[in-house]
Amino acid sequence: MDNSRNKNWMNCDRLSKEYLDGVDDFIKHAFSGKQDGEKIACPCTECVLIYQANRATAYDHLVVNGIMPSYDTWFCHGEPLKGSNNTKGNNRSQLTLRGDDMRKMIHDAFGGSTQFMDSEVSERGEMEPNLQENTAHPSGYEPHLEMDKFERLMKEANEELYPGCKKFSKLSFLLHIYRTKCMFKWSNESFNALLGLLKDALPEGEKLPPSFYETKKIVEGLGLKYEKIHACPNDCMLFRKEFASKDVNECKICGASRWKNNARKIPAKVLRYFPLKPRLQRLFMSSETSKAMRWHHEERSKDGVLRHPADSEAWKSLDNKYPEFAEDPRNVRLGLASDGFNPFGTMRTVHSTWPVILMPYNLPPWMCMKQEFFILSLLIPGPKAPGNNIDVFLQPLIEELNELWDVGVETYDASTKEIFQMRAALMWTINDFPAYGTLSGWSTYGRFACPSCNINTQYKWLKHGRKFCYMGHRRFLKSGHKYRNDAKSFDGTKETRLRTLCSIWVTSVESS
Repeated sequence: MDNSRNKNWMNCDRLSKEYLDGVDDFIKHAFSGKQDGEKIACPCTECVLIYQANRATAYDHLVVNGIMPSYDTWFCHGEPLKGSNNTKGNNRSQLTLRGDDMRKMIHDAFGGSTQFMDSEVSERGEMEPNLQENTAHPSGYEPHLEMDKFERLMKEANEELYPGCKKFSKLSFLLHIYRTKCMFKWSNESFNALLGLLKDALPEGEKLPPSFYETKKIVEGLGLKYEKIHACPNDCMLFRKEFASKDVNECKICGASRWKNNARKIPAKVLRYFPLKPRLQRLFMSSETSKAMRWHHEERSKDGVLRHPADSEAWKSLDNKYPEFAEDPRNVRLGLASDGFNPFGTMRTVHSTWPVILMPYNLPPWMCMKQEFFILSLLIPGPKAPGNNIDVFLQPLIEELNELWDVGVETYDASTKEIFQMRAALMWTINDFPAYGTLSGWSTYGRFACPSCNINTQYKWLKHGRKFCYMGHRRFLKSGHKYRNDAKSFDGTKETRLRTLCSIWVTSVESS
């Protein structure tokens, strides 16, 4: 079979005889040479070539859900790609042997763990009818737009760069040259010139886009878009909202120039912000990941043993205080982690860049700390650490978290096939003690270093060491403990104060 077969039936009404005959024709082709019970990648609009289905299930899906409109070349079912002379071995496994696993990358970008997205599902159960694609939601939110992005990217990941090319697909090649442009700071004009040269150099039938603008639209479909926000070189303010205009040349607080090169308008410091809402929405695009986001409520063992953050007192306290938030288990609980690192990997260069990362704790414990579910939210530039001015850089994230708490965002749940109002709450931060001081605004040095003890911090100045030490940890022992009356081994005093809780010392003291 070749690409010349008439496929006009794919655009017909699903109840028409022409469409049903076309489905029969596709099923016969896709299952030709297969044994009874074998499965194929289902091309319906719900499975989008991710899930496997047997003959009966695939037929039902295509009739109920319809076939992917852009799947005009059945490359996952034996047809050669357009422009390719190779008619043998064009199965899905061969299409991924071009040096890069584009399919896996697309699944990761759309919020689903590849172990779920690639798993073979024997039966998906009786399908509910899809949301009507031609019916606009009152708010303008259309979940199928994200699925359309996914479908287009999958097609480009399996499309040859030019007829006979086996090393690169169209998508993998575009990502390589786009990355090179970013690394070496090519101008848009130079990128356009390179595309023009490549289009002339490659064989006839090449699939390169004509310009950087078209390339960027393809790459942005992966969800790699972020905002560049200019910052004061002294970390006083961000040039955003009413100060975003390039006509604002100076910091309104310290008067420092916004520009490193005023003539060319090159900013002195740039904060990179990755919007949170679309990333949380994509967690619910995969039916398996969407179900895992309810694990803490539906499948967690609730026997009082601390196995998951949902078993903690902080989680339970939030549920009790805000029952309307806890009512929907899909509402996202987040943890925030941040610290500085030297991206140049050498001790000779003093540099501190601060990433701000969020983790969704709705997931099971074996998933929530996996790298694919970490959400990079902010990349705070160096060369120096932000210190107490970190609140300046956190402004866009805090505003979005406030919106997610107060209003939420409409989100499509693939497991239940419904739209719900997703809200989110920041539960806590994760960091070492110096970074704790930066995020909390409390000085973790000096006389009152403990944020919990505050002015009751027990400190002692070491005259010869010229620094403070903290000897008051005995107060967290039980009354009558032998160390409370052991003055000789400590600072020459007995500890008579009542036992109190301190988030910093109590764990280490109890374990000792």
